[in-house]
Amino acid sequence: MLNKPLIFAIIAMALLMNTIDATIVATALHTLQIDLQTTVSWAGWTMTIYSLGFVLMLPLSAKLSTRFGHKRIFLLSVGTFSLASLLCALSPNVEILIATRALQAIGGAGITPAATGIIVNHFGTARDKYLGLIGSTFSIGTMIGPVFGSIIVSYFSWQWIFLINLPVGLVAVLLGLKLIPADKKELLSHEALDFKGLIYLAMGILTLMYGATYLGEHGLQGRIYVIVPLVALSILAFSVFAWHIKRSPHPFIHPRLIVGPGFAPVNLLNIINAGMVMGAMSLVPFYAVNRYGITELRAGTILVAQGISAIFMSILASLYIRRTGYRKPLYAGALALIFALIMLAISPKMGIPPVWWLAGGVFIVGWAAGTMSPAARNAGIQLAPQESANIAAIRSLGLQFGHILTVSISTALITAFSPAYAIQALVYAGLAVLVLSTLLIIPKIPENHGHW
Repeated sequence: MLNKPLIFAIIAMALLMNTIDATIVATALHTLQIDLQTTVSWAGWTMTIYSLGFVLMLPLSAKLSTRFGHKRIFLLSVGTFSLASLLCALSPNVEILIATRALQAIGGAGITPAATGIIVNHFGTARDKYLGLIGSTFSIGTMIGPVFGSIIVSYFSWQWIFLINLPVGLVAVLLGLKLIPADKKELLSHEALDFKGLIYLAMGILTLMYGATYLGEHGLQGRIYVIVPLVALSILAFSVFAWHIKRSPHPFIHPRLIVGPGFAPVNLLNIINAGMVMGAMSLVPFYAVNRYGITELRAGTILVAQGISAIFMSILASLYIRRTGYRKPLYAGALALIFALIMLAISPKMGIPPVWWLAGGVFIVGWAAGTMSPAARNAGIQLAPQESANIAAIRSLGLQFGHILTVSISTALITAFSPAYAIQALVYAGLAVLVLSTLLIIPKIPENHGHW
């Protein structure tokens, strides 16, 4: 008999390892700069290259998972990620560390699509609840990553932020080999791999993400000659990709998964209410320091409130998803986001100290995110379970796109105008209006009660 809780524990271990590592490196940037005798800019590329590599590899990993089997790609991805972690720890200079971080991103990108496919194919009527619980692992990883990083850098060497992945990855691979069932051959895709579509999509993603990252780092002043060509190339590449997949007999990604009925509103909701909001939340510590003069240490702890509420609500929403359906949690989450974003934009009321006011705002954001995540994840995959890996990759792409876009635009505006805190307050207010518009999208999302 299939041990679903234990298999999910294996999946959760891998997802946690991946999520923690995506955030933990930020805490070690200063140490990396000193130990590897490099600049802040080059040390920062250890994060940038991971984000770019992760986003680039997501759609390819999903396609390979559908073609060669979710178990095989899951184990290969975890193994690659673990090996790359060892190579990261052994890196003698920043150039090699950047290269090994790129390899780590290749492994990390395959974990979520393959894990989603395993749950959809083998968990039967329990898959809706387990898919919902995936969101809680992301929340846990995002919350504890910076904490682990600070402890490791303070009491050990930076190499251990990578070495801690080895035992986790090894256990996940060994248990996965034994417990995760093999994929049925009839469920595997035998379509020819669309290399042209892959190249067009990769060009679009690479130029867009690099352009957004460049915008965030340098702002608009004096950099138009770099940003405009990158944006133009990205638009051209995505346009050619859209034209190509409509005409290809075996497209790299079927157009209906992106803009088809039911899929389009889910994807748009993921970008705005999840990706863009999370990007805005990542700037809250900076906002706390600039607007209220809160110390960096206290400002860094504010986001813990978001993680705690997101974990609790994602578990609760997963358990009750068959009763609530999809639209009620999405409505409740969107309304809570609007309230929280307005709360962050305005000054504290009723004599509440700024640190508690901000913590209350991000707590509500976490509540909203945890409430919406299981419904949004299930709503898309239920439309085409056989495409679960590709849908998971598209969701992750949307989250990354929304996150990077919001951070890049916000930091560019902060660089160009002052005071910085006023610009951030306007960003939160503007995002509240954008979330308000998604209330018109939710009725178009397919509803469901019970298992599927």
